[in-house]
Amino acid sequence: MGEGLKWERKPGSYPEPKIIKSTITGEPKKVYPPIEPEYDSDSSTEEDPNRVGRIPMHWYDDLPHIGYDINGKRILRPAKGDELDKFLAATEDPTSWMSGFDHTSQKDTQLTSQELDLIRRLQDAEVPDASYNPYEDTVEWFTGEGKQEIMPLTARPEPKSRWQPSKWEKQKILKIVRLIRAGRIVPNKPKSKEPQWYSLWSTEAETRRPPPLTAPKVPLPKHAESYNPPEEYLPDQEETEKYDDLSDEDKVKTYLPKKYDSLRHVPAYEHFIHERQNRLLDLYLAPRIRRVKLNINPDSMLPSLPSPQSLRPFPVFEALKMSGGGNSRARCVSVSPDGVWTVSGDEDGIVRLWETFVGREAARWKLGKRVGAVEWCPRKDVSYFLVGVEDEVFAFMPPYLPPAVESATLDVLVPRNPPQPIGEQTDKSVKWSQESISFKQSASTFSAPLIVVGLPPGAGMPKQITFHRRGDYFATVSSAEGHNAIWIHQLSKRHSQSPFKKIKGMIQRVLFHPNKPHFFVATQRYVSIYDLSAQKLLKTLYTGSRWISSMDIHPTGDHLIVGGYDKKLMWFDLDLGNKPYKVLRYHTKAIRSVAFSPTYPLFASSSDDGTIQIFHARVYSDLMTDALIVPLKVLRGHAITDGLGVLELRFTAGLGTCWLVSAGADGEVRVWCN
Repeated sequence: MGEGLKWERKPGSYPEPKIIKSTITGEPKKVYPPIEPEYDSDSSTEEDPNRVGRIPMHWYDDLPHIGYDINGKRILRPAKGDELDKFLAATEDPTSWMSGFDHTSQKDTQLTSQELDLIRRLQDAEVPDASYNPYEDTVEWFTGEGKQEIMPLTARPEPKSRWQPSKWEKQKILKIVRLIRAGRIVPNKPKSKEPQWYSLWSTEAETRRPPPLTAPKVPLPKHAESYNPPEEYLPDQEETEKYDDLSDEDKVKTYLPKKYDSLRHVPAYEHFIHERQNRLLDLYLAPRIRRVKLNINPDSMLPSLPSPQSLRPFPVFEALKMSGGGNSRARCVSVSPDGVWTVSGDEDGIVRLWETFVGREAARWKLGKRVGAVEWCPRKDVSYFLVGVEDEVFAFMPPYLPPAVESATLDVLVPRNPPQPIGEQTDKSVKWSQESISFKQSASTFSAPLIVVGLPPGAGMPKQITFHRRGDYFATVSSAEGHNAIWIHQLSKRHSQSPFKKIKGMIQRVLFHPNKPHFFVATQRYVSIYDLSAQKLLKTLYTGSRWISSMDIHPTGDHLIVGGYDKKLMWFDLDLGNKPYKVLRYHTKAIRSVAFSPTYPLFASSSDDGTIQIFHARVYSDLMTDALIVPLKVLRGHAITDGLGVLELRFTAGLGTCWLVSAGADGEVRVWCN
């Protein structure tokens, strides 16, 4: 337009806007009425399209509308018919197959002929554009007639690499030269020509395939397949009928044994072809594998243990056999700290004192009650032992003691000024007394017990007596149930107390720790460790045994062995955990007793099978090294009586000996030496 022209709007050419107040900003704004298309406009004869834009239509799957128009109004979803309406529409409308669902408008739209032609081209793998000619004539640009190139396309100079030798090709050539010099690459190597003709049926195996596996051999015939089998192989009438009633899948054999007079009367085997066919099918279809048998020496799989000859000394044979002459069982046995005396208790109430190295009976006490346990005091300056009978514990002093030892023993057992009970701390149900009871006097000077400890009524017979390492305290385990089964006694103060008010399970064994104020209590399945000074439970050992029978602790206090009636012997390392370090199963019957040697790295176990197992147990000071356990010897000699074998055993200490004393159900006390 020129500068003199001025555009003016004709009245009535455009609608007048309305001035309204905006609901958002509060300011006046112009609003024009919607345009009404005339007949000659593009959309005068068409419906308003769905102008929601290119948005994911699945946003509105759960909504009643499908979007918003240009004015921000909701566009409702068109109504859809059910499957019956679709079927009727497809039947009545012949052009229904030329329509497709439009996701934007949410309704079926009729496809045009151009769209149908495009779909057909895509199905036939043709070019979608109908005006495109894939086979046009080639135009040779820059070289064709009349199109030769006169001037270069670019004025770029030639690169230097066009005429310089390649650096990387030089490295490859040097690598090939090194391989040729090393002999790994042979230049001009004559090619091995394969023969043009070869034998089709030659037996030479192909080198590329592994050799075939040999077929498994047919099993050899058995006695039942003989034409003249023994009589016990021939079936009777009942077995034949039972075999005929079985189905083919349930039959173990495909034949029944038959007897013929001679080999020429044997007919052909009716299942021969069928069995051969099944064998060929197995060889052809079933996969086979060659199992390589490992040639391993079984001795190499066993742990290397030292020779028992290098672990001497240990008990190897029976040296003495001490018998009281009766038919009663030798229930318990104990050895003095110096190894000179051995005391044993019988079930008929007789306590015998033996000389360990000679086997002579030095003294005998008839108590009239069944003896349950005997134990020697571990102190070396005194010499006395305790005997447990029904509801009582007796203290005896052996004869023939040196004057100094005898005087010290009397000062401990029968002091001139007896200590008074501690009052409230002493249980009134336990009575301490010094009595003189008339017993049959043998060679003993003191035929009566010097001290009598009366247990509570109903406590039962003490089945174990164990001393503290200092010899002042000792504990008794009775056959009663509950807290009355365990009593800890102090000899110097004539004081007794029950350490537990309540305890679960039946008490089997108790032990004092050799170095610490710890107390071991074994019930039927568990071993509990208590701290007596702190009065608390430290640890519970899980033995895995059904019923614990015996228990002993190593002289160092770091290891514990537990025997059970279920033939298992458990070794515990108290520094490792609450599970057994080793479980030994060498006995064939219940284990009755276990014991450590106080001077040698040995321990032993006795069982109802009449044997004694001797083991070497080397314990290292290095905490990273495990204990070495080696089985050494099996001692046999005790006779099994009424299903019972060796009931208790103890190692001797002193005089440099490595002897073992055992008491058996046959009434004999045996001494085993090295």
